[in-house]
Order: sequence, then structure tokens, then C-alpha cells
Amino acid sequence: MFDNVDTTANEPLAERLRPRTLEEFAGQKHLIGKGKVLSNLIANDRVTSMIFWGPPGVGKTTLAKIIANTTQSRFITFSAVTSGIKEIRQVMQEAEQSRRFGERTIVFIDEIHRFNKAQQDAFLPFVEKGSIILIGATTENPSFEVNGALLSRCKVFVLKALQKEEVVDLLKRAIRDPRGYGDKDIVITDEMLGAIAVFSGGDARSALTTLEMLILNGDYYTEADGGQRITVTRDTFEQCTSKKMLLYDKDGEEHYNLISALHKSMRNSDADAAVYWLARMLEAGEDPLYVARRVTRFAAEDVGLADPRAMEIAIAAYQACHFIGMPECSVHLTEAIIYLSLAPKSNAMETAYFAARDDARQHLQEPVPLHIRNAPTKLMKELDYGKGYKYAHDFEEKVTAMQCLPDSLKDRQYYNPTEQGNEGRFKARYEQLKEWKENHRK
Repeated sequence: MFDNVDTTANEPLAERLRPRTLEEFAGQKHLIGKGKVLSNLIANDRVTSMIFWGPPGVGKTTLAKIIANTTQSRFITFSAVTSGIKEIRQVMQEAEQSRRFGERTIVFIDEIHRFNKAQQDAFLPFVEKGSIILIGATTENPSFEVNGALLSRCKVFVLKALQKEEVVDLLKRAIRDPRGYGDKDIVITDEMLGAIAVFSGGDARSALTTLEMLILNGDYYTEADGGQRITVTRDTFEQCTSKKMLLYDKDGEEHYNLISALHKSMRNSDADAAVYWLARMLEAGEDPLYVARRVTRFAAEDVGLADPRAMEIAIAAYQACHFIGMPECSVHLTEAIIYLSLAPKSNAMETAYFAARDDARQHLQEPVPLHIRNAPTKLMKELDYGKGYKYAHDFEEKVTAMQCLPDSLKDRQYYNPTEQGNEGRFKARYEQLKEWKENHRK
């Protein structure tokens, strides 16, 4: 087991501040929140073999150590770099002997995906017999990196990157915790803490390492009582992180100013400006999925049927952002934004909906014409539901002069197509159908 011993001041901040209990653990509330599966298993000392899958710095190793401290088990760590088959088998035999005397052994394998098939197979019989409880940690998909037989005997828990707020809370705790900088007066703005959280990408270790570097390079001042005040300046931040302070409040004015600049640059067909505003948002830590959603809206609102491909490209960019995230998805958003900037423009989709919306709000009680109502029951047919309906496929032209709007709105035109791009073809078809229907109604 790991003993709760005081760490030395020479240890990195991330190690000094490593959580010792679930209460100190940051994030993963879907697993260790009150009443959640993993927290119940730990609290009831009913831990089984499991694999923690998630990105770096989210607490995989820490969770394993907390389990070791919380449960009554012997704890052994294996490394794919230093552990061979012979060593594994020797330790497994010792675990089997301990089991016979009633002592459980937890074997923690960090980066289990780096173990080859033979190494993984060496653990299998001991997991099957219950000689060991195996806890593996991996940043790779265990479906591809862990032997099927071993994987089937383990519960996989997916750990997520920490949210910005969770990382900020962790950084603030590091500043006030005696194991961190609780004995010093640290002066650092909330803006900088937020920037660290964003730049860390949800990696707690990375965030704490950045904070440590900033404080070590801050401006030191010894106060009259002998205490130390350390100020992290904007210049120190930019030097240590190699990043300008571009961060902005995602709920504040600058957030809306930038998305407005992006949208209006695309609308004005200015691809260079659009890419610049995109970069400003992403480098400041904006969620790429938010940008992708706005781009998808733009594809219909400002391009529409002038280029129907615009919607496909926008949706593809959104999916790419969802699949791979930042920073890789920045190029997918760039492709979509340049395409939309250069595409022909039409706002006919937006104006059509808004016009129909206004009528719909004013005529909410307008009944659906009987001839286009569905008639699934005998009573409905007796009440003339569906009577007079004309099935377009029964006619040579595949269209009829049947009225589909309520009488009070029968002459309304909501869609006003432009001549831009492909919409010119839609306009010609729309006007052709409109003229044909008018002639046949007469």
C-alpha cells in the first residue's frame, strides 16, 4: 500500500498536490460523484479488475493510488518499460501465495497499451483465479490495445478531460493548500488562471506544472513580517507560456464580438478576415464545437440553396471537431470557413422561415384543410378527412394544383429565391411550378 507520508518541497507541484482521497479528487463526477458506480465500489471495498481509459493528466494513476489507500490490499505497480515476463510471473506467484493467506493484491499497470501480448497474457490466469485485482491505465482505446480475453475480465471506466472550471478550482487549491503555496502570498489574476486551464486542455498535471513555472518566475517581494509575496505579471505569463493573453470571457461581450466578426466576414466573402477571427477565437480557448455550430447555421442562413454543398461541408466540419477536437480540428474549421466565405450567398432560407413564422404565430388556430389531413380511422373518413386528396405520384407531371395552405393564407409566398449560384436553378423550377399550378387552378 501507499503510505500517507509528507512529500518534500523538492517534488514537483503536481506530485505534492496529488489527491489522497476522493474528496480531494478533481473532476470525473460521472464516476466518483455521490452514489456513482466507482465511488460505491471503493467505499464498499468491492473493487474488481478495471481499466481507466482517458487522456493524460485526468487522474488515472491517482485514482489507482486512492484505491490502494482506501481498500485493504497490497499494491504493486508495473511498468511496460522495465517489467519483463519473468518479473511478472514471479510477482504473480507471490500474489497467489498472499491470496491463500487472505490478502488481496492490486496490480496497477500504467500505460497498459505498451505491454505486448505475451506480457498481457502473463496476467490473465491470475486475474481469472482472483489472485490479483488488475487496474490498467491507458490513453489508447482498450478495444484495440488490450487483449480481448483480459479486457473481457475488466470493467472499463472512461475518464474525461477536466472542464475549465474544474482546473481553475484545482489551481486555486494549489495556491492556498499548505502542500502547494499556502505559506506564500501569491498574486495572480483570475484571467491568468482561466488561461492556464484552457491551455492545459483539461490536463491537471500540465496546468499545475504551468502554474509552478509562473510562480517560480514571478516577482518576489519579502514583506515586513518575513512572508513572501509573489506576483505573476502579464509579461511573465506570456514568456512562460509562449502565448499572448488572448483569453476572453466566453459569456461576456468579447465572445459575441468575435463570433459576430467571424459571421460578418464570411457573409462579406472575406475569407482572410474570416480565418483571422476564427484563429482569434480558437487560440483564446473557444470551444470548437461552438464555432462549428455557428458555421452550420451560417451555411443555411447566408448560403442556403445558392450552394447546397455548403451545409454538407459545415456538418462535416462539426463532426471532425467532435471526433478529434483541438488543435487538429482547426484545419477542418478553416476549410469550412473559407468555403463558406467564397460560396455564393443567399439569405432566402432565413427570410422564408421568418415570414412563415410570423404568419404561423398570427394564425395558430388556422385548421389544416380537410383534404390534406390523415385519415387512419373510419370516423375520420366519415368526417371527410383526406377527401379530395390528390396523390402527386398518380399524375404524369408528378404535381397537382391542390391547395395546401389554409384559405386565409392561400396566396402567400414565403420563399423568394435569388439568382445566386445554384439557387438560380431552384428559382426557375419554383416559378415554373407556381405558374403551372396557377394555370391549372383556373
